[in-house]
This record gives sequence, structure tokens and C-alpha cells, in this order.
Amino acid sequence: MVGEIRDLETAQMAIQASLTGHLVFSTLHTNDAVGTLTRLMDMGVAPFLIASTLEAVLAQRLVRRICRHCRMPYEPSVAILSQAGLDRVTPGTRRFYHGRGCDHCNQTGYQGRLGLFEWLRVTEPIRELVLQQAPAPLIRRQAVGQGMRTLREDGLRGVLDGETTLEEIVKHT
Repeated sequence: MVGEIRDLETAQMAIQASLTGHLVFSTLHTNDAVGTLTRLMDMGVAPFLIASTLEAVLAQRLVRRICRHCRMPYEPSVAILSQAGLDRVTPGTRRFYHGRGCDHCNQTGYQGRLGLFEWLRVTEPIRELVLQQAPAPLIRRQAVGQGMRTLREDGLRGVLDGETTLEEIVKHT
């Protein structure tokens, strides 16, 4: 277990442990899972080492959960739908919720947190892109093409399940 990879020295230590057969878990501050690959390269880790040692990356984000005591349906604005990438949703075809505020949530409309996750499996096509030092958008396209659900997509699942709001997703993804 490596607490957090902040510099090249720590990254090299984690990679050396991995190369000797150890399963290494660590944290790294990036905006998303694909950002981990480019962040390691930016630190100075050789792309062939990243490609040969990294198996998967889990990005996570916490958003506020709608209070279950005061949750009520509402019609989001066209602007927020557009920001969330849902501008083609016909009003009334989906239910959106927000909290109106109550004593349980201290009048905020939110109570607790919901985790959003993005799981990137480092497959052979991803390894090839890392070796080529491909830009993050190209790696992201490949990952999504092989089934990765982005933080935004996971957040929208939470919105459509009535767990959080579009505003939370737009703000945090």
C-alpha cells in the first residue's frame, strides 16, 4: 500500500514493487481515471513502465444525496439539461428530483453523499496508447469504446435513479 503518489520517487517505488510481483494500491489526485495515465507520464514515469505495471484505475467523486424526507419531482431548466448533456430529453419523459428542504436536512434538500465511480481497465489497446504517449482524449475514447462508464455517466445514473440532482453532477464532473 502506497499512501499517495505525489512525485517521481514515490511512483518509481510503487512501480518497482509491482514489477517484483506485488499487488500495489495507491492514490493519485487527478480529475478522472484516464488522467492517472497522463499524470504518471507528466511525473516522469516511462510509458513502458506504466503500460507494463498498471492494471486498473478507479476514479471516484462524492456528490450530495437528495434528502429522502423532502425529495420531490421538478422540471429542470433547459440550461442545466444542456450542461449535463441531456438537452435532447423531452420534458415529462423522465422524472427529476430535488429536495425542497426540511428539518431532517437542515433546509438544504440534501442529506448524505453518493459515490460516483469510473473504472478504467488497462487493456492491450490502452497499453498501446500509453506506449505511444497518446493524449488523454484519445485514451478516454478507447476506454469508453471498450465499456468504461465515465464519472458523468455514473452521475447521470444517480440523477435518473432519483438519488442526486443534475446540478450536483454538473458541478462535480
